[in-house]
Amino acid sequence: MASTPSIPLSVLDLAPVCEGGDVAIALANSLDMARHVEALGYHRFWLAEHHNMPGIASAATAVLIAHIAAGTRTIRVGAGGIMLPNHSPLQVAEQFGTPAALHPGRIDLGVGRAPGTDQATARALRRYFEGADRFPQDVQELLGYFRAVEPGQAVRAVPGAGLDVPVWILGSSLFGAQLAAALGLPFAFASHFAPDAMDQALLLYHRDFRPSASQRQPLAMLAVNVVAADTDAEARRLFTTAQQAFVNLRRGRAGLIPAPIDDIEGYWTPEEKAGVERALACSVVGGPETVARGLAAFAARHRPDELIVVANIHDHQARKASYRIAAQAWTGSGGG
Repeated sequence: MASTPSIPLSVLDLAPVCEGGDVAIALANSLDMARHVEALGYHRFWLAEHHNMPGIASAATAVLIAHIAAGTRTIRVGAGGIMLPNHSPLQVAEQFGTPAALHPGRIDLGVGRAPGTDQATARALRRYFEGADRFPQDVQELLGYFRAVEPGQAVRAVPGAGLDVPVWILGSSLFGAQLAAALGLPFAFASHFAPDAMDQALLLYHRDFRPSASQRQPLAMLAVNVVAADTDAEARRLFTTAQQAFVNLRRGRAGLIPAPIDDIEGYWTPEEKAGVERALACSVVGGPETVARGLAAFAARHRPDELIVVANIHDHQARKASYRIAAQAWTGSGGG
């Protein structure tokens, strides 16, 4: 197999609250996972903001990032991402300036324009989805708070001003790619659940990228679901957790992360199956050799600067094993 260029491998964690567990267990597992993947050589450990989702415990994303950063030593820790319409840019700068002051050079901030929830919850957050229309202006305001304070500046982020907090634009459409290119920022595409516009977004981002003071070259990260086990059959069974979760979400019954099942075909309708397979098209599921081939093929085809992997697996130990197998497979394929 031809070797792929060295590409960093990172982790997107959703602090999953699994059936049979609770939030306290989920948060403890996230710290344990961060330490685990740090030892395996993963580059980043990102957490995502979701609200009113019983199966996701990372709603207070900045708080959890600070906890994870304090419990690890070298891995970069960040948000993938913060939904900026839910917050004021000043508060976000302060919330990420604080862990950046505590852990210099280790904190990332990815921002997106979706609310990360439903409209009723957005109203409960006291910010409104119409705020997404102001996303470009909010990003520029946020960037300003991380710059060194200028004479006469009326409002400053304390902590935050003058600190090194890389800001990434997240997206699942062309909008985020256009904005990241225009502002000269790194770009992360949510291909793990919305892959349709991935190729076009990458092309647009690289074509239109304008160098900035913080980023001289394009930096594109792609997300991919990876469920790895000792055998292909066991990995496919573990993957039914993610498949069920997507079906449940589309049925309006988002709940705790379900245990795997033996017969996924009996769980979904043909229409649901088609929708889930389209959403989860960027997935590598299998034993070590299958995962090595799948990751190498994905990287060779799409040429990302970095891969961030997601393992929505019910059992914590099986999820740890999946990240271990994936790291070994990636290194063995020439990707790491």
